[in-house]
Amino acid sequence: MEHVIIVEGVSKKYGSVFAVKNLSFTVKKGEIFGIIGPNGAGKTTTLEMLEGILKPNSGTIDVLGYVPTKQLRELNKRIGVQFQSTSIQKKMKVKEALQLFSSFYDRPSQKDHLIELLGLHEKLNVHFEDLSGGWKQRVTLALATLHQPEILFLDEPSMGLDPHARREMWSLIERLRKQGCTIVITTHYMEEAEKLCDRVAMIYNGELKALDTPQQLLSRSISKNITFESHQLTLEEIETIPGVKRAEESEGLFHVFCKNQQETAYHIFRICHEREIVLSNFYFEKGTLDDLFVHYLEEEVVQ
Repeated sequence: MEHVIIVEGVSKKYGSVFAVKNLSFTVKKGEIFGIIGPNGAGKTTTLEMLEGILKPNSGTIDVLGYVPTKQLRELNKRIGVQFQSTSIQKKMKVKEALQLFSSFYDRPSQKDHLIELLGLHEKLNVHFEDLSGGWKQRVTLALATLHQPEILFLDEPSMGLDPHARREMWSLIERLRKQGCTIVITTHYMEEAEKLCDRVAMIYNGELKALDTPQQLLSRSISKNITFESHQLTLEEIETIPGVKRAEESEGLFHVFCKNQQETAYHIFRICHEREIVLSNFYFEKGTLDDLFVHYLEEEVVQ
């Protein structure tokens, strides 16, 4: 499959501090590629180098055959960018913003199509400052895709949105991908990465820690979890069970992280049998990207 982005050995530092260090990955045409990690991991820095906003200190970047910082004018005609925060005049109406941004490009505008796709009809005469967070994100997404870009860069598109608006945003991103757009998205929402991305790159302290499909990353996750309810067991008792890495408890609901689910379950059931304790809502669950996320974070702390 054709690669539309190639990143090889890229580093970016400020003074003696590396924001991104020796980063390498590729993005395939038509996929949703996620760059995930905690705040300050280097996600936005990476995205801004791909967009030609920042120049790397070392390494090479190829986006659609262009060197972003050297051929930015040509590249901007073929990419779209939704920043974490887009400055639009507060009193500008939605239809005015769409018209203004459409005038920036030589390519035919898909303004009418986006109004339909994103459901903007009822908001066309509303001032930008009067829109909710979810509607502002829809508008800025429309502005980023008016010129039918081949690659769309989305920097934390769900940040600040409520759960319903977040899922609506996911649906809109999927629709754009179905139209043939390649999408690169940064996020610290692990559920978002699991739901949307074909592949994800996990970045910590500017370094690539893992790169694969969400399913493959989950399969290699070291986290094996058990969840159950009990108002007779204590967190201290659970934490002493062999193989338990850590445990969490809230109002009788236990979430146990362990090395071996079967062995840990045996010890829990043995304790309950000896003390005639009845458990409820007991189930095994696989690790999530959140668990892998925490694992790499803990690994950084230890180092």
